[in-house]
This record gives sequence, structure tokens and C-alpha cells, in this order.
Amino acid sequence: MYELKQIVKTKKPHVCGCNEWKIVRTGADLKLECVKCQRVIMMASYELDKRIKKV
Repeated sequence: MYELKQIVKTKKPHVCGCNEWKIVRTGADLKLECVKCQRVIMMASYELDKRIKKV
């Protein structure tokens, strides 16, 4: 479903104000990198499904 280097938009923005994330790693957990500030977070794929606004 999700691919590497794919940009996804979340409903709520990150602390830096950006709501776009680049997928860095896939699997059971996804590693996401903020497009603006390059902060990296880990999130379960089902949790991202709830928070996603647009692919």
C-alpha cells in the first residue's frame, strides 16, 4: 500500500507546521520523515491509516 519515498499528508500538522511526510522505511512499522524539518518518527501502518488525509 505504501511505497518508499512516497509523500503523504496528515490531518494534523507537525509541530513545525508542515503536514507532509516522506516514507523512509516500510514494513509492519513505517518510518516517516517530516518534509520541512527532517524529524524522523516510527508509526504502525494501521495508525497512519487513521491519521492520513491524502496520499
